Amino acid sequence: MDLRITLRSFALAAVSASGFGWPAQADFQLCNRMSYVVETAVGVDDGGVISTRGWFRIDPGQCRLLIQGQAPLEQLYVHARALPVYGASPLPQAGNADLCVGADTFAISDARNCRGAGQRLVRFSAVKPSENDKGVLTAYLAEEAEYADDQARDAAIQRLLTIAGYDATPIDGIRGAKTDAALALFLQDNKLGVTAAGRSDFFDILIAAAQKPEGTGFAWCNDTNHTIMAALGIEDRGIITTRGWYRVEPGKCVRPEIKAHLRRLYSYAEAIGDDGLPLRRGDKPFAWGGETILCTRDVKFELIDHKDCADRGLVATGFANIDLAGRAGTTVRLK
Repeated sequence: MDLRITLRSFALAAVSASGFGWPAQADFQLCNRMSYVVETAVGVDDGGVISTRGWFRIDPGQCRLLIQGQAPLEQLYVHARALPVYGASPLPQAGNADLCVGADTFAISDARNCRGAGQRLVRFSAVKPSENDKGVLTAYLAEEAEYADDQARDAAIQRLLTIAGYDATPIDGIRGAKTDAALALFLQDNKLGVTAAGRSDFFDILIAAAQKPEGTGFAWCNDTNHTIMAALGIEDRGIITTRGWYRVEPGKCVRPEIKAHLRRLYSYAEAIGDDGLPLRRGDKPFAWGGETILCTRDVKFELIDHKDCADRGLVATGFANIDLAGRAGTTVRLK
């Protein structure tokens, strides 16, 4: 679930990426003003050779130093991805260059060529940071809402509370009575003090709660040894919206972000191999679905029209019917 990111510099005098006198030795930091906890990778062009390194986690409302005293900085690139807990929420980012990343912590000296195990090409965006009053080059990850630091943190708390099954909507970065009530209930349920939301590890606590199989809301839990891609159908006021794909790693649970009042969902999931293609069990797809036919597509999607899927270049997919009525929480275990 990589992000469509807006990379901005909010300083009055932005420094051009082509070089209006970047310092020979420069630190570079990236600040997260999004409502998602992200992992980032940075690319550095040094004389036409691009190197990449990652992953660097950045919580909402925080900045992190990605490069310290490296010269020269002819061009910087950034790639950001949301943590798996968010499923398919963010869409893929647009960018300027396809560069290599690793599955875990990595440093790649020639990032145009993926040679190591687990390396793959992803889209990076060129950034034009500005120099702050401490001489640090700074760029921002931002959303259309243009959150300030505090608003980004509050919106991220709202989002994770909602995924964990607590109704903190709308996700707008505004701490109102509804958000305060959801937060108070979460703290009470998890036996946390009233000031816990200010702790540096509070996002870790929220993420852990959102990944638990038990609790309120809806969750997929992957009990296989394979990565699973899942899609969700949401029925609201007679209209079914399908969304996908949510990535569910082996041994993990994912709670898609849904409204608290919903009474019916539709679920489809399929196991994929290392090549990203669907797996089969014998002569059948390695999948979990049902009899309700709804439209999907192979890439990330959000669809509301489910007539004549094939004629419109979509895939007619059988979803399982999930009844939420009268249940505090529902977990689909994928075995």
